[in-house]
Amino acid sequence: MACILLFGKPETIQSCVPGYKTDAIYRVENLDRYDDRLIVENNLMESYNLLIDFIKKHTDDKFFLIDGVNVSLRTAIAREIVSNLLVHREFKSAFPAKLIIEKDRIWTENWSRTQWKGRISLENFTPYPKNPIIAKFFVNIGYADSLGSGVRNLYKYTKIYSDAEPNFEEGDVFRLIVPMRPAGATLTGGRKNNEVTKVTEKVTDVTEKRIIELLKDNSKYKTAELAEMLGISRKTVSIKLKNLKDKGIVERVGSDRKGYWNIYL
Repeated sequence: MACILLFGKPETIQSCVPGYKTDAIYRVENLDRYDDRLIVENNLMESYNLLIDFIKKHTDDKFFLIDGVNVSLRTAIAREIVSNLLVHREFKSAFPAKLIIEKDRIWTENWSRTQWKGRISLENFTPYPKNPIIAKFFVNIGYADSLGSGVRNLYKYTKIYSDAEPNFEEGDVFRLIVPMRPAGATLTGGRKNNEVTKVTEKVTDVTEKRIIELLKDNSKYKTAELAEMLGISRKTVSIKLKNLKDKGIVERVGSDRKGYWNIYL
């Protein structure tokens, strides 16, 4: 079953798990219905990228230096929300999983195999794998961190992003509410301390600028293709891409062969 959910085609998944789907909704202007909607019935690998992209499409982003590393807070928060929604659910239930983006929050709900009921906090939660095979696979490919880290990461990143805390409600239906900054609002990251400093670093390297321009035209360019177009070696392109990734300007999504680049500039 885990292999079908991870890699299967939609029709195969539906034949085995008829209730499987994730309903992603963006609701800001049209509060009675929605402004944008995506019904995801793909396998978990494809669903992860589709839902991450849906969140990125409808939320703002800024980069912060956290513990010496340049981090896209939106990407970090989206990663934890989506991996939690996909991995820790009861797939046998016909209850549809939901991901809803509103003006000042993202919230999700899904059917769960609960061990206890109530709010989860850093002080009282005990992590346990609801789907251990899927969870282990997500950790191995970098889509999630070790068991229990998602709760800690969301508390950390949400506090920086919106100066608030997420709300985890465990029950037959698991609910997660993550406060988010409304579009166009000012980030609270103006404050400076040892934990977080706003990054205003610009790209000055000519080759890196050209790589960004090419990737904006076609996000699926491979290293070899970029090297050929720029007239430089693959090694040089790899170094430049690493520099851009370290700055939080580009992010590779998926494999080297079938993946693509996200540009945050």
